[in-house]
Amino acid sequence: MEEYSPIIVICIDGFDPEYFDSIETPNMDRLINDGFYTVGKSMWPSVTNVNNVSILTGQYPVNHGICSNYRYIQETNEEVYMESDDYILSPTIFTMCKNKGIKTLMSTSKAKLKTLLGRDATTVICSETPDQWLIDEIGDPPPIYSVEVNGWTIKAAELAIDKNKPDFAYITTTDFAHHKFSPQDSEGQRHIQMLDSNIGDILNRFPKATIMISGDHGMSRKTNLIDLGQILTENGINNLSVPIIKDKYVVHHANLGGAYFIYVDESSVSKSIDLLNRTKGVDLAMSASDAVERYNLRLERIGQVVVTADKDTVFGDSTLVEMPDDLRSHGSEHEQLVPIIGYNVKNTAHEFTENRHMGTYVIEQLGLINE
Repeated sequence: MEEYSPIIVICIDGFDPEYFDSIETPNMDRLINDGFYTVGKSMWPSVTNVNNVSILTGQYPVNHGICSNYRYIQETNEEVYMESDDYILSPTIFTMCKNKGIKTLMSTSKAKLKTLLGRDATTVICSETPDQWLIDEIGDPPPIYSVEVNGWTIKAAELAIDKNKPDFAYITTTDFAHHKFSPQDSEGQRHIQMLDSNIGDILNRFPKATIMISGDHGMSRKTNLIDLGQILTENGINNLSVPIIKDKYVVHHANLGGAYFIYVDESSVSKSIDLLNRTKGVDLAMSASDAVERYNLRLERIGQVVVTADKDTVFGDSTLVEMPDDLRSHGSEHEQLVPIIGYNVKNTAHEFTENRHMGTYVIEQLGLINE
């Protein structure tokens, strides 16, 4: 009987290369020694929803439609969390596999990714909504705002893979630890070493598996808060400034990130861009059409003005939140670099320059290309 050889993709939320370079990871090193390691790029904006969907579709946001964690819908004048699979415009690997009768599994720390990504997966497990059989096996999951929760998510995935024998498994974590702890902090180091140990357990249990690991985005220390909406308002420009990092996990980042979509009247676009590009802390303000060309975004799901921050800066509403003393966050171009690790990759000629290429590899290997 042929030994079980699933494809396992692990997305470590907030996996900045600095963590990998600074902390000993003997098990991930084992994968690299028999595989490869490179530093690639995530999608922009460098936030969770955009990149998880890009990995699981193999597509850019212009195709799959998820351009943010949070969105203003101009047609209906609604603001929504992008947590429903109804918003995804391209088929995920789970859907493609279901159509071909291929078994799949998803294990996530965040409940929002269960609702966004879990449709059509054969098995879905989540630390925030744990299955009783997993509680019986490994105990209650730790709180979502803890260093330990991701260890539970990966261990649960290992047990569920062994039980269900999927051909494809996707494991995705939460970045609370990376928001709170730098690679130099003992807790930041403990978190990475815990994940490394869990990954070693997966390798030991499924030695013939193809294992690929990357991040949805990196992470940077932030020291500067700019209220872009206030700046525009003070200069006579009516606007709605949308924090695209925004989600329900506010303890992570206080909804402060390095990217914004700004909705203004078309007559104010040029003036807004000129003003914001003269603002200290702004890397680049651009029109929607320029952002589509630069970042492969979907035009009808972004603002008339798109802004990305410098490495030290986050954007936010200063009437709602103060700048935390120790904020670490993401969203800008400066958090796009992520490690990419591959083990037992069959097609060594496959390109791995972006995190979404893990998805294109799975699609290719499982014969899903024509879906």
